Amino acid sequence: MIEDIFIKNGKLDELIEQNLYADAADFLFNSQINKWKFMRENYAAHKNVKEKSFWLDECKFKVQFNPARIKSTSADVSEAGLNSRRCFLCAENLPVDQKGMLLNDNYMILCNPYPIFPQHFTVSLLEHKSQSIQISIKKLLEITKQLSKKYTLIYNGPECGASAPDHLHFQAGTKLLMPIENDIFQLKNNCGNILLNDGQNTLSYIFDGLRTIIFIETLDLDSAVKLFEKFYRGYSKYSNALNEPMMNILCNYDKEFGFGIIVFLRSKHRPKSYYNEEPRKIIVSPAAIDLGGIIISPREKDFEKLNKELIQEIISEVSLNSYSFKIFAENLKDELN
Repeated sequence: MIEDIFIKNGKLDELIEQNLYADAADFLFNSQINKWKFMRENYAAHKNVKEKSFWLDECKFKVQFNPARIKSTSADVSEAGLNSRRCFLCAENLPVDQKGMLLNDNYMILCNPYPIFPQHFTVSLLEHKSQSIQISIKKLLEITKQLSKKYTLIYNGPECGASAPDHLHFQAGTKLLMPIENDIFQLKNNCGNILLNDGQNTLSYIFDGLRTIIFIETLDLDSAVKLFEKFYRGYSKYSNALNEPMMNILCNYDKEFGFGIIVFLRSKHRPKSYYNEEPRKIIVSPAAIDLGGIIISPREKDFEKLNKELIQEIISEVSLNSYSFKIFAENLKDELN
């Protein structure tokens, strides 16, 4: 029974009834830490992960040696690979000790037992349905607002970082830990161009020398959905993708300033260094968190190798190139108008 997955607790129910969803997620996290040994051990180990930092012109990047992420980083997301395994986000396949919290009737919040953040969650659709931002953007924004007190929402496209592209899901992680969350307005001022500003909504395109970014700022949810849908239509036309055009998304909400949606435009799933033969192979598979400034390296030998030059090479290679980005931005301006 799917109901058996959800924690039954009066305090948790009280927090949800008061719409204190971030506090409810925090309660879920502490409950799971206390009762799920595997998760507790992984979060204890995460406190001791190695990190190093680099500045690349306008951009700060951290590299995190995180061996627990090897399954996600090296996931086989081919059709054959997906068909050969049980979906680890479907309720019937969860570990016995993994419990969750029902959200908005058709999503569940689960603690991610392989953390990148001090608190790391997966927010997955109860139904087994393919990853698609086109059908889920409104839900992403609703959940962003609900969890905004403590967490940032994350979306990885099915062809650029989602380790379960066959099951619709987001991630939520401790707010303001990714460097770009603190740097986005400076990047916008220094490296950005505004395509739309009507007093209530702003859409900018940003090229910081590495990443190609669309940044949407808007006060209310309906406006955020409409503006994103305009961007999506324009990007789909430009990229001529058979499925979803390649992108990763970070999303925040502030009571005073509204939504901030950071969209990274992509050219490919993984850099060529991922496919090199040893010893030139580097297992880094960039997704939203990596592009947000925390590059995950599950192998220590790769962690030791990674320097400014390699980071620049990897991030630039998987991002939409600046020439294509400029052409797309000009087309998008017409779409917006």
